[in-house]
Amino acid sequence: MNMNNVVLAITGASGAVYAVRLLEVLVAAGNHVHLSISPAAQIVLKQELDLTVDLHNFSADSLLLNLDDAGDSRLQMMRSMAGISSDHSSVLASGSGDAGRITYHHYQDLMAPVASGSFLTAGMVICPCSGSTLGAVVHGTGENLIHRAADVHLKERRKLILVPRETPLSIVQLDNMKRAAEAGAVVLPASPGFYHGVKSIRDLVDFIVGRICDQLGVANTLMHRWGT
Repeated sequence: MNMNNVVLAITGASGAVYAVRLLEVLVAAGNHVHLSISPAAQIVLKQELDLTVDLHNFSADSLLLNLDDAGDSRLQMMRSMAGISSDHSSVLASGSGDAGRITYHHYQDLMAPVASGSFLTAGMVICPCSGSTLGAVVHGTGENLIHRAADVHLKERRKLILVPRETPLSIVQLDNMKRAAEAGAVVLPASPGFYHGVKSIRDLVDFIVGRICDQLGVANTLMHRWGT
């Protein structure tokens, strides 16, 4: 299969479930995902999804959620309702055929392919996008691979999708979002709709993931579309 390169950066805002579900969907759709995770995101993944991710010795298996191994905790309930990576949906598992694959890049590795405009991609998503990441991207003050890759997508006029999850928003954040849009980025807040027959957390998560996929041109049936 001829796969698209898609860059996915996970940063330290709340909403890690969106990132994990998006990763699943992109890989299952046959994309080659270039993944980078910030230290703050590592903390959020542990806090919100009880996932332990080693940024220095990363394994895609660390983002798999084996629902049968967890107990009756609140985290387990949320993960189950969100429908991410059960034994019946391990689209990241090795040897999964058309599921594609993941290339991990350490957030400090400025020699990674995605740091150069000569490396072609179908787009980049920062999900969730923290306020500090947004500010670094907008003002060109980045110091890591995530910021550099975002800058590359802006300068190359490629799709850059920022998924903030913050409320309320300060004037500074609103101004940064405006600047990001003016620079060519798509600002896609993690604000799910409720008009598509919501029955679970997964429906809300999939609404946002589906909208991100729409921006990337990744065909999906993750939500019931208006008027259909």
